[in-house]
Amino acid sequence: MAEHAGRRCCLGWDFSTQQVKVVAVDAELNVFYEDSVHFDRDLQEFGTQGGVHVHEDGLTVTSPVLMWVQALDIILEKMKASGFDFSQVLALSGAGQQHGSVYWKAGASQVLASLSPDLLLHEQLQTSCCLDRGSGANSPHHTGPLQPSRTLLRVPPSGISSWDVMPPGDAGKACFSISDCPVWMDSSTTAQCHQLEATVGGAQALSCLTGSRAYERFTGNQIAKLYQQNPEAYSHTERISLVSSFAASLFLGSHSPIDYSDGSGMNLLRIQDKVWSQACLGACAPHLEEKLGLPVPSCSVVGAISSYFVQRYGFPPGCKVVAFTGDNPASLAGMRLEEGDIAVSLGTSDTLFLWLQEPTPTLEGHIFCNPVDPQHYMALLCFKNGSLMREKIRDELASSSWSEFSKALQSTEIGNCGNLGFYFDVMEITPEIIGRHRFSAENHEVSAFPWDVEIRALIEGQFMAKKIHAEGLGYRVMPKTKILATGGASHNRDILQVLADVFGTPVYVIDTANSACVGSAYRAFHVSFSFISMLVLLEYTARIHNEEEIQ
Repeated sequence: MAEHAGRRCCLGWDFSTQQVKVVAVDAELNVFYEDSVHFDRDLQEFGTQGGVHVHEDGLTVTSPVLMWVQALDIILEKMKASGFDFSQVLALSGAGQQHGSVYWKAGASQVLASLSPDLLLHEQLQTSCCLDRGSGANSPHHTGPLQPSRTLLRVPPSGISSWDVMPPGDAGKACFSISDCPVWMDSSTTAQCHQLEATVGGAQALSCLTGSRAYERFTGNQIAKLYQQNPEAYSHTERISLVSSFAASLFLGSHSPIDYSDGSGMNLLRIQDKVWSQACLGACAPHLEEKLGLPVPSCSVVGAISSYFVQRYGFPPGCKVVAFTGDNPASLAGMRLEEGDIAVSLGTSDTLFLWLQEPTPTLEGHIFCNPVDPQHYMALLCFKNGSLMREKIRDELASSSWSEFSKALQSTEIGNCGNLGFYFDVMEITPEIIGRHRFSAENHEVSAFPWDVEIRALIEGQFMAKKIHAEGLGYRVMPKTKILATGGASHNRDILQVLADVFGTPVYVIDTANSACVGSAYRAFHVSFSFISMLVLLEYTARIHNEEEIQ
């Protein structure tokens, strides 16, 4: 208990796909407390798998909004029971899974503003959406008044529709227009994507305007689907939040604005002048601007913490709430990227995070407003054929041994004597292509390479593709550029040596566990106490720990 007492700190939250997590970071930027609630394990009554409900069409994917609220309740109660000293929290910020959306029903703002410290949040925000569809006020099985219940969600996932309107008669506490909200895994809005691109003059025009071509998971297309399929639910909605701004709203006790960085993942925000695109809004739904509210810089203090948290948990009344953002932008802050840096996650799929000053949006990848510097941008590139492709070639050619795989990289020359290969056993995202394609030094397509040449061709080809696509988005290697590598393949020094050779810049290995949480706490310090913390942050940025530099 004493360990958590008297230590001034900021909190960083992460409302991700599978869990809600929190870290506490002190003034020296050390993490001294963390906890999490895993949805499938700790909230089994919601019936999620991987934190979501996959619907019968295989395309619609949603999550119960009250599950996120109850997870927050559980963590806060655990912190309180552990003796965590909330009075020392100077500020907090957080992250949410990108693209997901929450639909606040008319009257929700009054409920948020009048929360009772005697009750948990989910007890006050839950409504008859938490009961099964056969027990509503109009059901023949309903025999008495509806009462709040601590046991939530009795409907199996296959029976839940993301577009269900709340039944009437909810005792004045109907807070959400729909109970299950669309999340980033949803791919059911292809028709709406085509409509949006056609409205603004095509995919490239939309990308130049909003940073990305139309994607099914992006929020604007999800809103368009809701409006088209359930106009009644849409009309009952007073505010549409992203998962990030929804979480911030809980702490504020009022609707929090959407920040520029997470707002960039909606196909709605003009990334150059950072206002909503009227053309995109009009293509999605009527009166959408008033339901979204005005976006704000990611480095904004959006208000002081709600009196609910002051009275129930002992937060100081002056605790600042810094705008919550998306999990990817928050990770950029957590990995301490600076202008010109690259973060490469070498996992099941490979992901590049880039810090850009002058972006050039294309049909591949995403440009977001930078969550740390409002004058700059960040780019995100995803490659589906990552570690699974590397493991497949290892198994085929190196006797399933990473040691033999590394020997092939060590024994072949940089540049592979002009032999080049691109390997896509599953349909790639960037670009959309499938198959294995090998080219000799004479630029002739060939059917195979010697085993060691094949392995180097795979790794060099993967990293060359990343560099080419990054440059296509406006990225340029600078004298101070460094690459921060994470993920399973970052443990293989020979793979990282190829990465350093292709980009011509040093590579460091970093630990990005909790990067979205930690990045949120960093942002809270940065925004709220920049006159003190920026010096510490800049010093800390230089401390790339755990691994030596790879040149």
